[in-house]
Parts: sequence; C-alpha cells; structure tokens
Amino acid sequence: MELAGKNILVVGLGITGVAVARFLKNRGAMVTVTDQASEEALTSYLSSIRNLGIRTELGQHQLSTFESADLIVLSPGVPHLIPPIKKAKGQGVPVLGEIELASRFILEPIVAVTGTNGKTTTTALLGEMLEQSGFKVFIGGNIGNPLINYVHQEEKADIVVVEISSFQLDTIDTFRPRVGVLLNISEDHLDRYADLNAYAEAKGRLFENQQTGDIAVLNGADGLVRILSKKIPSKKLFFNAHSDKEEGATLSSQKIVLNLTGSLRTPEAVDLASVKISGKHNMENASAACLAALACGGTFEGVQTALNHFNGFAHRLEYVATINGARYYNDSKATNVDAVTRALEAFANPIILIMGGRDKGGRFQKLRDRISRHTKKLIVLGEAKDIIQSALGAITPTSAASTMEDAVLQAYQAAVPGDVVLLSPACSSFDMYSSYKQRGENFYQAVEKLKCKDHDR
Repeated sequence: MELAGKNILVVGLGITGVAVARFLKNRGAMVTVTDQASEEALTSYLSSIRNLGIRTELGQHQLSTFESADLIVLSPGVPHLIPPIKKAKGQGVPVLGEIELASRFILEPIVAVTGTNGKTTTTALLGEMLEQSGFKVFIGGNIGNPLINYVHQEEKADIVVVEISSFQLDTIDTFRPRVGVLLNISEDHLDRYADLNAYAEAKGRLFENQQTGDIAVLNGADGLVRILSKKIPSKKLFFNAHSDKEEGATLSSQKIVLNLTGSLRTPEAVDLASVKISGKHNMENASAACLAALACGGTFEGVQTALNHFNGFAHRLEYVATINGARYYNDSKATNVDAVTRALEAFANPIILIMGGRDKGGRFQKLRDRISRHTKKLIVLGEAKDIIQSALGAITPTSAASTMEDAVLQAYQAAVPGDVVLLSPACSSFDMYSSYKQRGENFYQAVEKLKCKDHDR
C-alpha cells in the first residue's frame, strides 16, 4: 500500500491516533490529525505529534479537510457514520480503521479475539499460552498497544495476537485473522448501534474474510453466536460445545475437556485445579484461549503452564482488600449489564453492589433476578443512578451516592464479616472519569482510606 506523498487525515487523537500519525509520517505521507476535543484536553498527546511536523485541527471537524483527503484513517473510538465521514465517503474518499491499515502491512498470521466481555483476559492468556509454547508473540490491538505499532517495530513475531472491538470491526475491508475468537454477544454500545442485531452483525464481521483453511473459535452456549456461526466459512471449534459431534471443548469440574481431531488432537483435558482467575466466565475465557492456542500450533504443555501462572488483570473482578471481615472487589471494567451478571455469579456470599456511570443503553431490568438472589444492598451513583434505581430499587435496599468515596463509605457501613463489596458499574465511566481505569483507581483509593481508618480504630 503506497502512502508516500498522500494527503492522509487521521481522525481521533488518542494513543492509537498518535501511533497511526507517526507511522504514516514515517512512510512519507502528509498527515493531518483532527479531533473534536480541545487543545487543553489533548495536551498529553500533542507534543509528540507536533515534534514530527504533523498538522492538527482541534476543537471541531472541518468538512473541507475530510473532503480533500486522499485517505482517512479512523481511531477506534470515532463512529464511522459521523457526517464528515459520510460526506467524504460519498465523494469517493477511502476510509479505513487502524486495524485494517495495519493488517495490510502484516505478513505473519493474525489471531483476533472479540466479544462483549472477556476480550482482554482471553487475548493476554492466549498470548502467554503461545509464548510458553515457544513462539515469539506480539500482543496488541484494543488491549492497549495499537496494532500499527507492530508494523512500525523492527523485530517481528511468529504470531500476532490482537484484541478487536466492534468499533474496529466496523471499519475493516480485507482484514483476515487466520484464527478468530468470538467469546459472547450481549447488550452493549446500544448508544451507537441501532439494536442488538446490528451490534451482533458488527461482531460477526471478524469472520467475513476467513477462508476454509482458517479457524473460528466460538461460544456454543451463546444463541447469537450460534446464529452467526451458520454463515462462517471456516473450520469451527466450539467451547461450550453441545455434543460430542462438535469439535471443541466443554467445561467439567476442574477441567476443560477437549474433543479435537487430526493435527489438533491433544490429551483429553486441561487441568483447572491451579488456576488463579475465578468465575465461570473466566473458565469460558480459558477454554477459548486453549482452543485458539492449539489451533495456532501451541503445545499442550505451554497451554497448561500459562494457565497455571496467569494472574488476570486489574479492574476485572480484582481483589482489593479485606476490611472488618468483608472483602472488596474492583470490577470497574464491567461496563455493561452482562458483565455485572457474570460478576454477581462469581460469589456465593452476600454482595453489596456499587453500580452506575454513563448509561450505554443497557437494560438494567435484566439484572433483577441476579440482584434479588445475590445482593443485600445496591448503591448507585453517576448519571445513570436514577435509571438504575427505577429499574432495580424495588428488588433490594438501594441508596444513592454522590461520589465513589461516598459509595464505598456506605458499603462499609452496611457490610458485616463475610460480605462482598463489589464495584461492578454496568455503565461507562465517562460521566465522572476519563476511563474505567481511573474509576477503578478511585475505588482503590476510597477503600485504602477506609483501611487506614479501620486500622486506626
């Protein structure tokens, strides 16, 4: 793909936007970066861009800049249907996402992981399984390291493992993963997609360029994934397989039972006795990672070793502290209703649940049964607190909090030994924070203050 001398517009100045702009500039393109955010809000990204002589347009999108571009590259968070993009496409300007752009320069096999929940855990675990199997692996994409960085680096990997979101799949064209993993589909981003079916179709695009020799790893227990699987042309491996006739894996007590044939055939089961991550959803993530790793040529020993040593990620059902006999967990990454369902099902003890943030169009009513069975108190905060309280307040004692510190204090006052205090918001963080990570850090800080107060007593 020839880039030198072309007038290329990068839309969205975040981590990915900076990486794309740098790559294009180094390839000889004339690069402009545009973002609707103000210069003050983007200060942390601007110095590296301007030091390279890259032009910026901030605070608004100028239609003329879009229309005069030879190529437009979108960062993942930018909707591909905003008016300037639609206008430019209507005039024949090609529009690519960063994943599509990067893939055109990658010769090594790509393994891609998508799904509503569990993407980052599965991607990282899969990467470790392949590394323990002796491969050089690049791990990137939506996990925090843009795929374009791999194109830019000198040392090449044997396999490229990438986490990919529905937003990134919206802007693919030729992107073809040799192994594609679809973990699950549940309501999310309905503030961006017309309905659940439209969101599901976006996820299904992961497989649209696969060929018969490629492999799809799919959740056999997910109805929407099952529907999409009928259109997938590649070889299918199901975790949560329905029968012995389906190749893939099933979960048994303390084991992932494998049913694979041909070159993928391995010992019959992966042992879960030493696994550190918890919850049925994480066992499903582990099943998907096992199948994908073996499909890439990973060894059974590498799979087992990685699984035994994997500690999980911050902000995902992460144990924080025990105060006065109650355990505190940070699940700030749970930004949709289905993620909260999975979190609630991970505990047998009574739960004091902290929810809220910016509503993404999720149906909080779907939590009524789990809230009734698992929680002793619900604490709501953020923009969505009134919506959540209206949907769930009659199910369990509910109160509103003004800040995270207030929410944690209320939880502390309600907790007794044996309880679980769980931050699992079911909402995005952007009403009060810059990211789910910042929200989780605020939860840490609030819990730490309580630990100190409790110790002083």
